[in-house]
Amino acid sequence: MSVLPATERVLLGPGPSLMAPRVMRALGAPMLSHLDPDFVPLMDDVRHGLRRLFRADEQAFALAVSGTGTSGMETAVANTVREGSRVVSVVTGYFGDRLAQMCERYGARLRRVDVEWGRACDPEALRRVLKEEGADVVTFVHAETSTGVRNDAAALAAVAREHGALTIADMVTSLGGHPVEVEQWGIDVAYSCTQKCIGAPSGLAPVVVSGAAKSRVMAGDAPRCRSFYLDLRLLEDYWVNRKYHHTMSASLIYALREALLMIDEETQDARWARHQRHHQAFAAGLSAMGLSLLPPADERLWTLNAIRVPDGIDEAAVRRTLLQRFNIEIGAGLGPLAGKIWRVGLMGAGSTPQSVVLLLGALDAALAAQGRAVAPGAGVAAASAALA
Repeated sequence: MSVLPATERVLLGPGPSLMAPRVMRALGAPMLSHLDPDFVPLMDDVRHGLRRLFRADEQAFALAVSGTGTSGMETAVANTVREGSRVVSVVTGYFGDRLAQMCERYGARLRRVDVEWGRACDPEALRRVLKEEGADVVTFVHAETSTGVRNDAAALAAVAREHGALTIADMVTSLGGHPVEVEQWGIDVAYSCTQKCIGAPSGLAPVVVSGAAKSRVMAGDAPRCRSFYLDLRLLEDYWVNRKYHHTMSASLIYALREALLMIDEETQDARWARHQRHHQAFAAGLSAMGLSLLPPADERLWTLNAIRVPDGIDEAAVRRTLLQRFNIEIGAGLGPLAGKIWRVGLMGAGSTPQSVVLLLGALDAALAAQGRAVAPGAGVAAASAALA
């Protein structure tokens, strides 16, 4: 029989990310049932904390769906897309494509705005497609995990509103690490995950429906959701009215609540600035090593760095070296970017000066092992200067 791991990985891939000791300790709190009178107030803490984190309006409904980020994606789609719905999906990478595919499975008449992987969507491209026919729903990914690209969520949502369309925004790799303003940007439904910038374990998917959108998505006269498990009206009955729906994991709620408390203590503004600072230091280190990031500087995520693999380098061998010699995990490229990029996450508890310096030093050694001439310590020195 296999044994439990005894060594903690340095998780610097696209997720899961490192967790703070406080969050780990919360997982060990005594088990309670999903409707225990001592447990349901903790669910209220999570609801309110998520609404604050999404920066949603007071009437918005926020919750954590039992499942990974993909369950959040499917919750958003299942409650807004019906048979024959006109859906326009902005696709800038792997997860934008997954969102589009999911809409098709729910019967959408889909049109795509396909964008080169590694670039953000020009809002005018969305406007041109919507002018042709309009749409009932517009979907886009704010932080495309497959490419390291940040789309302009505010601008895309504004274009969708011009044509009366509901918006679904994927914030899986931005919530808790980048500015997110659901109310200010006019986003109707957004979802994320817990194991990235929030810094909790995987297994829950934060979802929010704006107050303005609730009448179109969750009202009694809205079309019934095909999914029982992901029906937001049934989930609201559980989260707010204490009616049984499914057996929520108490341990995951404990951990998420603790992570949200840590975000409140740090403040969102300070947390965003931390992620930006460490991304910029990491980018400076990469540049000093002769490496580059895939997206242009003004379209990059702070939380997920897509590094171009230099010519002549075996990208998988570099990842193996980092894992076996340095106990560091980073991610590979997906789809057409497989073998062409490394994906490095500096998220949550992993967005620290120590992570930046450690990874640059290890990457230096891994590249040297393949014969690539890099001035020893150049990346660490440049990052250290940027941090100073």
